Amino acid sequence: MKQKRTSGKWLQRVATVTLCTALSFNALAASEPIKVGLVAALSGQSAKSGEALTRGLTIAINEINAAGGVKGRPLELVRRDDESNPGKGMLAARELIQREKVTVLFGGLDTPVSLAIVPLTNQLKTPFMGIWAAGTGITHNGAKDNYAFRVSAVDEMVDEALVNYGVTHAGMKKPGMILVNNPWGESNEKGFRAALTRRQIPVAGVERIEESDVDIVPQLTRLKSAGTDTLLMVGNVGPSAQVVKSLHKMGWQVPVVSHWGPAGGRFSELAGPGADRVTFIQTFLFTDHNTPKGETVLSALKKQYPQIKTLADVTPAVGIANAYDAMHLAALAMAKADDLNGKSVRDGFYKIDDYDGLIKHYQHPFTPQQHDALGAKDYVFAHFIGEQIVPANP
Repeated sequence: MKQKRTSGKWLQRVATVTLCTALSFNALAASEPIKVGLVAALSGQSAKSGEALTRGLTIAINEINAAGGVKGRPLELVRRDDESNPGKGMLAARELIQREKVTVLFGGLDTPVSLAIVPLTNQLKTPFMGIWAAGTGITHNGAKDNYAFRVSAVDEMVDEALVNYGVTHAGMKKPGMILVNNPWGESNEKGFRAALTRRQIPVAGVERIEESDVDIVPQLTRLKSAGTDTLLMVGNVGPSAQVVKSLHKMGWQVPVVSHWGPAGGRFSELAGPGADRVTFIQTFLFTDHNTPKGETVLSALKKQYPQIKTLADVTPAVGIANAYDAMHLAALAMAKADDLNGKSVRDGFYKIDDYDGLIKHYQHPFTPQQHDALGAKDYVFAHFIGEQIVPANP
């Protein structure tokens, strides 16, 4: 009888705990959600990257909501496609802020789009979190009241890292630049020139490429004639793939050291033979030997998205990782804020002490003077093998 009473009490406790958990979950579900927005390229050649950002945010939101949400309210993601167009991106951002009332706006792939959005978010006092675009001016925007933060690469630091890699791994002595003809390319030209000047390395030449270019042979021929021994490349998936195809057509076996544009979509498919020769920078890679946090996120991705079977299916991992860490940091900022108005949440970012993230362990990641959570020490180099992004040889 004593055993039966003990069992009965135990079952009663289990039932009580289960009921409390259910009531807590129901209360969270009944609460008005806190909306967060994403403006990114969700269609076109960069759609794969836009999906990676969505997945990273979604996995983080699932974890946050399972732990009770933010201030007892669940988070809800609202997305808009900017089609890599600055005008469409700005309209989408305005709609998400003014109509959907998002508390934090996450911004996507293209530097020109982010540069168009940031003045609007500063004006409307809505925190903007960059999770891909690397243009230095996104966070270093000169605004007295700056609402732009970032968990991603920063061009001026990337350019230093790319030049250093070219010198130490490719024997670079006279590089040529092949840069997309937009503000992102301009940002990186400045960074490359500064890094090369510090090392007293001459520039063979600078050539521009357009998103619509299908033949880069003329630009590459000029760089080859000028004595280029290494290409420093900046471009998204399409133009980067055309560079590789044109190099193959020319039979020019020059090393290519690139910003992370090739990771943004179907690069290995579009570039064809020679795609694996491009070494590019990343902030994170899933591998066969991940950290415990990496294994947890990878398992969650496979459960949420059954189409993920292998590591090649989580490409580009950088988008997932940036978005995942950024969402958790934004949730901490909202939790630390006095309320959910823009200024309070902005100031909440400065109150974050510690977060053990996927990319790294963040300690005081943001200050009023520093709105970029990642630095040069957080970059890794990679290349394609087939459709999978793998670490480059050290």
